[in-house]
Amino acid sequence: MKSDKRRKGFLLFCLAPATILFILFMIVPTLNVFRMSLFERGAYSPTETFVGLQNFVTLFKDIKFITAMQNTVLLIVTVTVITFAFALVFAGILTREKIRGQNFFRIVFYIPNILSVVVIAGIFSAIYKPDETGMLNNILSLLSGKTVAILWKDKPMVIVSIIIAMVWQAIGYYMVMYMASMSAVSESLYESASLDGAGRLTQFFQITIPLIWTNIRTTLTFFIISTINMAFLFVKAMVAPGMADVGLSFMYNQKDAGLYGYSMAAGVVMFLFSFALAGMVNWVTKRDVQEV
Repeated sequence: MKSDKRRKGFLLFCLAPATILFILFMIVPTLNVFRMSLFERGAYSPTETFVGLQNFVTLFKDIKFITAMQNTVLLIVTVTVITFAFALVFAGILTREKIRGQNFFRIVFYIPNILSVVVIAGIFSAIYKPDETGMLNNILSLLSGKTVAILWKDKPMVIVSIIIAMVWQAIGYYMVMYMASMSAVSESLYESASLDGAGRLTQFFQITIPLIWTNIRTTLTFFIISTINMAFLFVKAMVAPGMADVGLSFMYNQKDAGLYGYSMAAGVVMFLFSFALAGMVNWVTKRDVQEV
């Protein structure tokens, strides 16, 4: 009995600092955001006026917020689909095919993930330049035989430009993760499938994908949630103000304008949206685990 009490006491002692910090810096601020969303407060005024749900009523009538949420959903869906499709295909090719320099390709694909968003924004800003120094327009001009001067960071191409940058940044990380999972799949399964007449594509969808589905499901949930934050960072670092907004950038813009309560209402909506999205993804991707 004494040993059990000592063990429990030791565990509580070890967990207490992390628990206290989590409560102070995560739970309390989150609850405060919910509280502040029910008040109206100026930029430099300590006075708070209780307005109830009025901030939310105004928010859902705000065309700028609706547009920002539409951009957020568009980025989540498009970036997720493209990133995971390419990551799975590249991982499958580098794992199953006999290609020289596999480690080299792993490093090359992974490098964008270790770069900061500011660096990536600088790289793509140079690529997207509309004048003669812009690499992308120069390539398009060379291929088309005429001068191309697309404004990649202006409407309506700005969302496309952000999507390309976000996909380039994320593919390598998930490719390496899936390569590790695919390497654990027994080669005998592929040999048996080959003897039964199954081609590479059939093996990929009938063997590889089901056996690494747990990994795909976990990474998919984390990636979708992180895309909400990454979209904000790319918009802030790469796009001129007013060209495009996402949910979090809209929230920060309202805060900068001194509308604290309104900003917190937007934060609450984004918070609930993230949790609802994570729950929906977990429900949609739920399936029986395939084991060998």
